[in-house]
Amino acid sequence: MTVVLGAADVAGLIDAVDVVGAVEAIHADLGTGAVQQPAPVALTGADDALFLPMAVRSDRLGLVAVKLMADVPDNAARGLPTQRSTILVSSSVTGECIAVLDGMTITRARTAATTVVATKHLARPGSRTLGILGAGNLAVEHVRAFEATRPFERIVVWSRSSGTVTRFLEAVGPDVARRCVIVPEARRVVEEADVLCTLTPSVDPIVRGAWLHAGQHVNAVGARPRPTHRELDGAAMARGTVVVDSRATAWTKSGDLLEAVVEGALPPDLHPAELGEVVAGRAPGRTADDEITVFDSVGLGAQDLAVAARLIDLARERGVGTPVAVARAGTVVPGR
Repeated sequence: MTVVLGAADVAGLIDAVDVVGAVEAIHADLGTGAVQQPAPVALTGADDALFLPMAVRSDRLGLVAVKLMADVPDNAARGLPTQRSTILVSSSVTGECIAVLDGMTITRARTAATTVVATKHLARPGSRTLGILGAGNLAVEHVRAFEATRPFERIVVWSRSSGTVTRFLEAVGPDVARRCVIVPEARRVVEEADVLCTLTPSVDPIVRGAWLHAGQHVNAVGARPRPTHRELDGAAMARGTVVVDSRATAWTKSGDLLEAVVEGALPPDLHPAELGEVVAGRAPGRTADDEITVFDSVGLGAQDLAVAARLIDLARERGVGTPVAVARAGTVVPGR
């Protein structure tokens, strides 16, 4: 039996999932080679839409998944989400399709959780000020994830849109909003933050290397999965010790990394550590208090699978979702 978990089903279950724990565990698996995570292949056409099938296999979980992520900028003019995704999960033992899940909430939650994990392993202990560039839904999710794991004393926020800031403050709630300082320039956020999160769909850099300061940790998260879109300039990437979630994926779709190489700020043979290697103790994280660290987050199917696996277990326990019958043993299914 296959269970279908729509957007409302996932939203109703996600708060009961330890998303940070699931993401940290799957990165440890990635760091030891226990998960197969190839780089996605970009499917493009005559329009500006991009489709990424993100495949992953985890024998610890006994699951294989493919997430189809659609990045469709033209949807903004249609009043529709510019990114959509669906996750198909099958048994790695029998091949049975176990579940199909809407990916919107999972993607936001696992992205923020990955930032929390990276910050845990790379930021300087005692960091007090969180800087947020961009105040949309992803920013709200990041603040919530940090509040649940390691709250910051002060949060400095910048956005191009005052309306977005207003919605952000309402969404995070009054207790968090009282610790937020809204500033008119991105540069001020960068200069004041101990931990900086860039959460904008930027095409051109909004963070300059000259603005970074010793001991800072930067999470570069928001740019679309396109090799020319970025939030950090080459100088910012070069000033930091760069850690990626996956080398294969980053070299495919991280504009922050690829454009820095094009500019000559980073060498083309750079071999950055992966977050999973740091989590698993196979690569160093921060090595000095004054070191600048940069986590280049591009997003992995493994992160989606880790969260989806726990959602599927919860859905079974609570009877959530729509069951769909699959072919019985012995049924002949036409194929090629």
